[in-house]
Amino acid sequence: MPLARSLSMTSLNGLPQWEDEDLPVEDLLLFEISWEVTNKVGGIYTVIQTKAKTTADEWGENYFLIGPYFEQNVKTQVEFCEPPNSAVKKAMDTMISQGCQVFFGRWLIEGSPYVLLFDIGSAAWNLDKWKAEFWEVSNIGIPFHDREANDAVIFGSLTSWFLKELSCQFDDKPSIIAHFHEWQAGVGLILSRSQKLPVATIFTTHATLLGRYLCAASIDFYNNLDQFDIDKEAGERQIYHRYCMERASVHCAHVFTTVSQITATEAEHMLKKSPDVVTPNGLNIKKFSAMHEFQNLHSMYKARIQEFIRGHFYGHLDFDLDKTLFFFIAGRYEFSNKGADMFLEALSRLNFLLRVHKTDITVIVFFIMPAKTNNFNVETLKGQAVRKQLWDTAQSVKEKFGRKLYNALLRGEIPDLNKILDRDDITIMKRAIFSTQRHCLPPVTTHNMIDDSNDPILNTIRRIGLFNNRTDRVKVILHPEFLSSTSPLLPLDYEEFVRGCHLGVFPSYYEPWGYTPAECTVMGIPSVTTNLSGFGCFMQEHVADPAAYGIYIVDRRFRSPDESCNQLTQFLYSFCQQNRRQRIIQRNRTERLSDLLDWRYLGRYYMHARHLALSRTFPDKFELEPNAPPKTEGFRFPRPSSVPPSPSASQHSSPHHSEAEDEDEDERYDEDEEAERDRQNIKSPFTLGALPQGKKKQHGEYRN
Repeated sequence: MPLARSLSMTSLNGLPQWEDEDLPVEDLLLFEISWEVTNKVGGIYTVIQTKAKTTADEWGENYFLIGPYFEQNVKTQVEFCEPPNSAVKKAMDTMISQGCQVFFGRWLIEGSPYVLLFDIGSAAWNLDKWKAEFWEVSNIGIPFHDREANDAVIFGSLTSWFLKELSCQFDDKPSIIAHFHEWQAGVGLILSRSQKLPVATIFTTHATLLGRYLCAASIDFYNNLDQFDIDKEAGERQIYHRYCMERASVHCAHVFTTVSQITATEAEHMLKKSPDVVTPNGLNIKKFSAMHEFQNLHSMYKARIQEFIRGHFYGHLDFDLDKTLFFFIAGRYEFSNKGADMFLEALSRLNFLLRVHKTDITVIVFFIMPAKTNNFNVETLKGQAVRKQLWDTAQSVKEKFGRKLYNALLRGEIPDLNKILDRDDITIMKRAIFSTQRHCLPPVTTHNMIDDSNDPILNTIRRIGLFNNRTDRVKVILHPEFLSSTSPLLPLDYEEFVRGCHLGVFPSYYEPWGYTPAECTVMGIPSVTTNLSGFGCFMQEHVADPAAYGIYIVDRRFRSPDESCNQLTQFLYSFCQQNRRQRIIQRNRTERLSDLLDWRYLGRYYMHARHLALSRTFPDKFELEPNAPPKTEGFRFPRPSSVPPSPSASQHSSPHHSEAEDEDEDERYDEDEEAERDRQNIKSPFTLGALPQGKKKQHGEYRN
């Protein structure tokens, strides 16, 4: 199969040209190594899976992924085949002949990349020997009780063994690039460098190990980055050996990368090295042939969420569903890191504002955060049963009514509406109304929570008093399970649910990248993020006025917790004030930002990292132009031309009516025309809010 070189990294509409000398991929082999290849553990799986198609298109049969072999994953995700490269096959055969189990095939995802999988269990008999070798090389001791670290040693030793067997077969060509993700794969990098293998190495940290632990303990992290005793903190958490593995990988790699500028700052202090390249995370973007198609999907899935609401709030459905907005937060159940604490406090303040101003808007907020549960809440199941029974009753009465009307019209008569419903019909409807009587409030959670008295979300709801009362304009639903189309309660997949909502809210304190707001953006759904998330920093760099494009960025770095909460409340309240037409315009603008998050655009930073690694490893064969972009700053989306600048810094722009719109409410909005104006007005970047060089901390920088 010839190499596929049809992909253009500058082919996206409106994106600037970016020139980098093409690498001779026919003379290169690229290996990407991660514990999450075909093995879903966290967000790194999403990064590798979505990036595979773009990389495979660029590198063809010279691109391979290396990961661990788990039979339950391989059965459904991998199709075994013979390696197309004879050198790869020979290296595999050498390892197999010495007792290791190595598998090769195609990963059944977009792009169908080749995968090389090592069976960790089959090589476990070498663990003591490999731990001793790792100690001799790095002076890092691995405790016997840390199974994950022991598995990392086996995986890394197998990886370096394979790279050694492969590289010894080549004299000059092809050159090998090995890209390692996270500390679990880092042992292979350390061993490869210690053996002086002719391999260009790249190491990417998606979040520092110690950073995750410190933020999980609700420590004032960003305000004390330069004050932590790193060794002491890692030792107290019994992860010192893991931290050493991560730090050694960073310093051994030819090129060190992180996924965002905020993580780059973190790595500089936690790992004592600044990244060479920032490689933001992307997604595979699928554009609809018709501009309005994603708006149609929003309407369709919103109607299905409304059906769930009718059942959940039966007996208390005294609000207009056409004037109801659906907000949501989703992700791992990390109460503070994911910003659920601040979101709940902002909802309490939003409820007060909506009640004081006597608005007819109702906000229903979903918390999609998996937690330990027993089963579905009986009251929630009952609500859906009541809704279905009412629907069946209404359909039977409608069918009977329609038959009588049809017969009357055939006779040429106008039916007497007082007689068209008989006594039985009235009785059936009265029984249906009686069945909707409810003597308790609609439940806050859809499941029976284990140890609900200590659940942080439920305890906060109890404190702020959001119990779904009739007078509350903000109502809360905690769904402590991942969404599924087979659920008897809310039969929607996550993507369908997101498309049906109006706003995603992710006020995270610790979020190295943030796929949830990125997924909202590519589906045309506005979202709230923060300047402590990689996604938020990325959007601040690339979009002159993010709020006008439906990306609301809460300042959690330079404001106190109360000020940040007030800012979030203002964002939510301003969104509630928009009318339907303004929300449609904003969704169009949000969806237009999806090009920014396409791997066809963001893949350029991985290309640059590979080129940089080759130039440092093989300086005689590869040179790198000094003007190649080491940062993510490529261009900036301008403020939309139809949005006037706001006179107040506290009021971010949103798609309010222009004067012309106020005069003529029915004026047609031309999305294509505005998009073209945006493309023509794209301007060069300028730095917004960058920290001055040499400053570790600024006055007014808060933990919140």
